[in-house]
Amino acid sequence: MTKLFDGRLQSALWLLLATCLVGYHLMLVFSGLLPNLVSRPLHMAFILPFVLVFGAKSRASLLSGGILAALGVAAAIWIAVNSDSLGDQYGFLESDFQTLVATVLLGVTLEAARRAIGWPLPIVAGLALLYGLYGQYIPGQFGHSGTPTASFLGTLTIAEGGIWGSLTGVSVSVVAIFVIFGAVLNAGEAGQGFMNVAAAAAGRLKGGAAKVSVISSALFGSISGSASANVASTGAVTLPAMTNLGYPKRLAAAVEAVASSGGQIMPPLMGAGAFVMVELTGVPYTSIMAAAALPAFLYFLAVWFGINAYAGRFDLKGVALEDRPARRDVIITSLFFLVPFSALLWAMFVAKYTPEYAAALAILVGALLLLINGNLQSRRGQIIERFTSAVMNAAKQVSMIASIILCASIIIGVLSITGLGVKLTSLILEGSGGLLWPSLLLTALACLLLGMEVPTTAAYVICVSVAGPALMKLGLEPLQAHLFVFWFALLSTITPPVCGAVFIAAGMVGENWLKVALTAMALGVGLYIIPLGMIANPDILRLAQDPFAALVAMLRIAAGLMLISYGLIGAQRVLPTILMVGAGLAIVFSGLLF
Repeated sequence: MTKLFDGRLQSALWLLLATCLVGYHLMLVFSGLLPNLVSRPLHMAFILPFVLVFGAKSRASLLSGGILAALGVAAAIWIAVNSDSLGDQYGFLESDFQTLVATVLLGVTLEAARRAIGWPLPIVAGLALLYGLYGQYIPGQFGHSGTPTASFLGTLTIAEGGIWGSLTGVSVSVVAIFVIFGAVLNAGEAGQGFMNVAAAAAGRLKGGAAKVSVISSALFGSISGSASANVASTGAVTLPAMTNLGYPKRLAAAVEAVASSGGQIMPPLMGAGAFVMVELTGVPYTSIMAAAALPAFLYFLAVWFGINAYAGRFDLKGVALEDRPARRDVIITSLFFLVPFSALLWAMFVAKYTPEYAAALAILVGALLLLINGNLQSRRGQIIERFTSAVMNAAKQVSMIASIILCASIIIGVLSITGLGVKLTSLILEGSGGLLWPSLLLTALACLLLGMEVPTTAAYVICVSVAGPALMKLGLEPLQAHLFVFWFALLSTITPPVCGAVFIAAGMVGENWLKVALTAMALGVGLYIIPLGMIANPDILRLAQDPFAALVAMLRIAAGLMLISYGLIGAQRVLPTILMVGAGLAIVFSGLLF
């Protein structure tokens, strides 16, 4: 009985903390702005318990996590309480106590990221810190002149740079709100609405079960922004449906992995990347959504082409009539995501509210819909369960993303303080001979390698900080360069040796992961071609400014992708494959000639 009581008490305490976290971020939207050195440290204070304590796997992990969380929360709150006086220090630590606070903040940030996503990102951040502290002893152009330790650590921890910089500001003000929005939708009937709409739209077609996966993953990914979460959620329904209809396991898993990966390039959330892009480019959020829309559509269209090509090789059946949802269920469940999305779009494009304010209003609309289910009934137990799920999932997702952004902010801060970013940019320009396309290929390789070790958003931030200035010096528009880097940072979700979405999907169907990865690379060929197509056909990013030219560019790339997909998948002999892929590439890059 005591253990049961303790378990309930712990659950209640975590729910209370999660509710405070969600309430805090909503309060920031509705009540006005707090100073950055108050709102950002408090953001860190809220997320640390969820990263360091909530997911602890052992007693030792729980104990160490509790101590680190307590120290980190205390240090963050100290920054917030003393923000006015710290602002007058201009990033210079004035006492041993302040040095201790700075050390605790940096150490806790690294450990929080390690517990959230593993070793690679904190190792990179740790190396960056070592470079900042001791880089003056490195000979040659990659050394730096040296920065006083009190100034270096202070800039990273008590000023509006480093861990309290603009990236953390994006996490506080925008990312958190959209993550909460996604959690509220997922707690209700929206997920089932996505599946029902997809099944009604594509279930009857040849290869219909696979196409249902594509559509549902596109819809779900637009709010989840996570390939892994997408595979685990929609895959739980679509993978058994495909395998039960006789689809090869490697194909079923590849379809789900590729379709789910598209969530990170699908507006509005884009795995938090869209909001980081706003801060780094200065381009309005709505303009980024408009620029990203056609390339994202092309990605899923390329997957659709691939499924059609596989349908010519295998007997890919559609979903049986009795397994498709009734029209009434489609209409009712679709309202659970259409109504909040409509509220979001109205608030952004008609009322002209900021994205975070629009999302906060959409959260309130979505929360009201949690009061009823798909049968238009209201059940007290179900309502409590849904709100609990929404709040807890929101807190966990906000905390994970915040830990990534805080750690990545250390790297960006060091690049800025030491000037290393400028030196690496110069290296790219020298290595490519000052030519655009060799620079693009070098950048793509760097994104692929880095993306294998760190999450997409972090890989994008680091790569674009180094390669972005070089690409823009060579003539690319800022948004063009940023989207190029962002897309290639996503490659590792389906590209061996580290391909997270493939591993999860392969495990769910019990298939060899390498077979799934090779099939996924053929199906997801658009992920490799479309970023290059955006450079060869820049009009595709100008949907808001010149819709006709954007659509022409989209059709050109779509025609090329169709030939490439059918060449890789449908043509089963070498010569037709070479001819079709070559012709497709020629069409995609014909934009360079016009």
